[in-house]
Amino acid sequence: MQILKSIWDFFQSQILGMKWLNDLIGGGLGALGLDTTNRWVASAQFFAYDVIKIVVLLCFLIFFISYIQSYFPPERSKKILGRFRGIGANSVAALLGTVTPFCSCSSIPLFIGFTSAGLPLGVTFSFLISSPMVDLGSLVLLMSIFGAKVAILYVIFGLIIAVVGGTIIEKMHMEKHVESFILSAGSVDIESPELTKKDRIVYAKEQTLSTFKKVLPYILIGVGIGAAIHNWIPEEWVVSLLGSDNPFGVILATVVGIPMYADIFGTIPIAEALLAKGAQLGTVLSFMMGVTTLSLPSLIMLRKAVKPKLLAVFIAICAAGIILVGYLFNALQALIV
Repeated sequence: MQILKSIWDFFQSQILGMKWLNDLIGGGLGALGLDTTNRWVASAQFFAYDVIKIVVLLCFLIFFISYIQSYFPPERSKKILGRFRGIGANSVAALLGTVTPFCSCSSIPLFIGFTSAGLPLGVTFSFLISSPMVDLGSLVLLMSIFGAKVAILYVIFGLIIAVVGGTIIEKMHMEKHVESFILSAGSVDIESPELTKKDRIVYAKEQTLSTFKKVLPYILIGVGIGAAIHNWIPEEWVVSLLGSDNPFGVILATVVGIPMYADIFGTIPIAEALLAKGAQLGTVLSFMMGVTTLSLPSLIMLRKAVKPKLLAVFIAICAAGIILVGYLFNALQALIV
């Protein structure tokens, strides 16, 4: 058992976490005669290490996820979801969201398409919540930073929010609060051509390049903010706002995260830096969930498809779920970290 634990720890720290890369960059800076204890040099080391690590993981994960996604075009996804009813349909929709490497804005066109195709509203909202909040990439990236227990619980809680949120919306019968042009759009049921293995590899390459170009600015911004927090923001400031002494830290982190626009690849460096400065785990994860699920640009886009009352219900359900999960993680922090 100890051998297995040692192997896992090595995999987590050196393969997923790439700690060797941080040591290599630090050694290189030292060889240049730079003092790595200097704030500017330490910030440069943090920035270089996190950007390279995230980009490498990003490209590998998006290629892998996109290859899987090639088996689930919208037409096939619609047919899969159409076979289920009730909470089972919500669960499948939430799980389907995990194989779509989309940010919140990119998920909305699929949500509109599914709704136009006549799928139950609660089912489409389960997909909409799950897609940006939880994916296979987030599982691996969270494992590289926070460990396997935190990553698995994050995914499980994210799926629960998606399933419960969609189920509540379904029970409230809010179809009349969807814009009429969505409900009357209809859909053309076109069977997707069968892709060869080569076609799927080409598709995965194209998705990787497209996603990389799209998220790189947010990675750079996120890592830059993370480097500033890690090396320039006094620890007592972070602890006072987001530590255990502030009972409203989770709520504050969720509210602060909503106006931002990024995906999980851009938020992880900020979360890593906040946690290192003394922020509570649940507070940090609530911030990540708020950014990825309730970003202001995505809410503006969603407003074009749904009426204010349904939008408000969606925001309230997601925010309440995120805050509840944040406090739950804080309560469990001593056990899982």
